[in-house]
Amino acid sequence: MFVSRFLCRFSFCGSRPARLRVHRSSPVWSACVVSSYSSQPPSKDVYLRYSFGRPVLSVRLPAGQKCRFTLTPMLTTVGDLLRDIIAKDPEVRTATLLNGDGQRISSCTFMETVLNKDFQLVINDVTHNVHSLGQGSSHEHVLGLDDMKYVVHLLHSALTLPQQQHIKHTELMIRQEQLKQQLQPLETVRVKLAQEAESRASVLGWVGLAYLSLQGGFLAYLTWYVFAWDVMEPVTYFITYTTSMMFFGYYILTKQDFICPKARDRQFLHFFHQKASQQRFNVQKYNELKDELAKVEGDLSRLRSAIRHPVDQTQSQSAT
Repeated sequence: MFVSRFLCRFSFCGSRPARLRVHRSSPVWSACVVSSYSSQPPSKDVYLRYSFGRPVLSVRLPAGQKCRFTLTPMLTTVGDLLRDIIAKDPEVRTATLLNGDGQRISSCTFMETVLNKDFQLVINDVTHNVHSLGQGSSHEHVLGLDDMKYVVHLLHSALTLPQQQHIKHTELMIRQEQLKQQLQPLETVRVKLAQEAESRASVLGWVGLAYLSLQGGFLAYLTWYVFAWDVMEPVTYFITYTTSMMFFGYYILTKQDFICPKARDRQFLHFFHQKASQQRFNVQKYNELKDELAKVEGDLSRLRSAIRHPVDQTQSQSAT
């Protein structure tokens, strides 16, 4: 009896540390315990990210399929999301959203409020933790009155822009035709006056050349055939000095150097306005019509370019 009690005590004492050692060092058992009591799902089951500026909630449903739910934070409510999840998978019996404290979120709450903090998605009593992307990361904000007016203006412009462009194009075409009709008789008279002024300016140039030729020939005749060079030298000096005084007088009167192209243009304009006043040609009205026609043609060119490239036109208006 003493031996059997001793063996029993020995076996009890020897088996206690072995049992404790197995309990502490069994990694398989500890992993099973953690997995059975943890509510953290694998990261591939439920996660939240942004796609094309909208938050997208990816969920692996009980049936095994992975669904993506695109959210509009300012329009989508919790009830809308839960109804979409239940409609996607018939195996989903219950779906609930909980906040970080484990309290149930009302179905009337907008997702804008939910997405600002971490929350929990419970599907068929299985809890999935969803990490928020941060405060204010939804890229949306409540529009004020001025912002709403601006958005409505942009929408109205985008909808009516093609029609307005075609109406404006028609108006500019009509105005261009009217200006051309008004300019046609004036243009005929202007061309005639320009030809006469051009002829008189050319004749004046040839007269100047003839005068210089005759002057040089006459001085040569006097030098070699009539008088000696001693007599003609002072004469040529005074002629040269007089010519210089004439050029200086031209500068004082016109505030321009005597350059042949500029002098010719000046004489052309002088003859043109002289003839225009004689024939009562309204130069000011002609210039105004020409300026307006150039402006209309420029507007037509820009408008046609905008019609051919509507995307560039919209971007430029937005930047402005």
